[in-house]
Amino acid sequence: MEDWFQWLWFLSVSYVGLVFVMKVFFHLWWIPRKIENHFMKQGIKGPKYQLFLGNLKELASLNLKASAQPMLLSHNILPRVLSFYHHWKKIYGATFLVWFGPTPRLTVSDPALIREIFVLKSDYFEKNESPLLVRKLEGDGLLSLKGEKWAHHRKIIQPTFYTENLKLMMPMMAKSIEEAVERWSDEMSNVGKVEVELSEWFQNLVEDAITRTTFGSSYKDGRAIFDLQSQQMVHATEAYQKVFIPGYRFLPTKKNRISWRLDKEIRKSLMKLIEERRKNSTSETLSEECPNDLLELMIKASLKQIQINNSNISPSSSTLTITVQDIVEECKTIFFAGKHTTSNLLTWTTVLLAMHPQWQEQAREEVLRVSGARDSPTKDDLAKLKTVCYKVKVHFNLLQSPVI
Repeated sequence: MEDWFQWLWFLSVSYVGLVFVMKVFFHLWWIPRKIENHFMKQGIKGPKYQLFLGNLKELASLNLKASAQPMLLSHNILPRVLSFYHHWKKIYGATFLVWFGPTPRLTVSDPALIREIFVLKSDYFEKNESPLLVRKLEGDGLLSLKGEKWAHHRKIIQPTFYTENLKLMMPMMAKSIEEAVERWSDEMSNVGKVEVELSEWFQNLVEDAITRTTFGSSYKDGRAIFDLQSQQMVHATEAYQKVFIPGYRFLPTKKNRISWRLDKEIRKSLMKLIEERRKNSTSETLSEECPNDLLELMIKASLKQIQINNSNISPSSSTLTITVQDIVEECKTIFFAGKHTTSNLLTWTTVLLAMHPQWQEQAREEVLRVSGARDSPTKDDLAKLKTVCYKVKVHFNLLQSPVI
């Protein structure tokens, strides 16, 4: 009888092990090969799939090689920012298959096909889920939300970016710029000629402006929170550039513990700040006027939703709400999405002005004529700054790559 139980136990363990091995084999080898053959029949090729890692090793090597070389002063930024695409496009053509581990991604650059994907058949394509390290930084906000919840959050947040509302935020942005320029001027007056790392300077400036427009009156608390998120970005970037090892993020390594602590502090600080603002918000503050900051806008939306639910106006009104946790995630998203994109655009604009001094003179003359030597441009001045706005718009469009 005992031998029979041992034999049964051996068969059970063997069966479970065989099922596990088959699933791993199916997921890591059979499906990728099947996908490769499917696209090859359509004439679409790409770098060969490598077991488990896909093309990540070669992709990381190409990125490191590109970033190690000085960048030419040219609008052709593709070899730098998407070095893997620039390299493999020359080998496999404009449309090819690339593997991020066992996950395939079809790279497309044909504008007509991109339009068909994003506009005509957008319902068939969902957002890719970001790696866990990136999701911690970007938050579970508009960048990652899908479906009805995405539409609900977008409806709430969109008024923040209306032109009239952005104009109301100009004094806050101007204050960030004035303080930054004053610090720069003081340093120059004390030392004389100084060398400034513009990319870092613009990153600090953008962080400050985003903090003011997101948190408004809670600027100091918001600044401390975003400082923590900047630290977390450094750790996440370092980890993301290394070879991915399944389960490594759960190990209590020194850097993992630091990342966990930062994430906990960011979440705790944001929730405390949001609760304080919600307590200070009264029914009289729920006007239809444009809010002074993004946080206030989301808090008002959550309080309005509570009022609607309590009044029983619509039985379905409680199906979609914006909670404190949702607000936390959106605040993280705004900071993550806005920091590097805006600072990079400002840095490149400054490089172009240095390359073309005549544009500097035209822009400076126009600002002095419209706003005066001492005053910051106001919302009424924007329409008059035709040269400045035109140049920024032109070069912003030039920076847009057709590659998706």
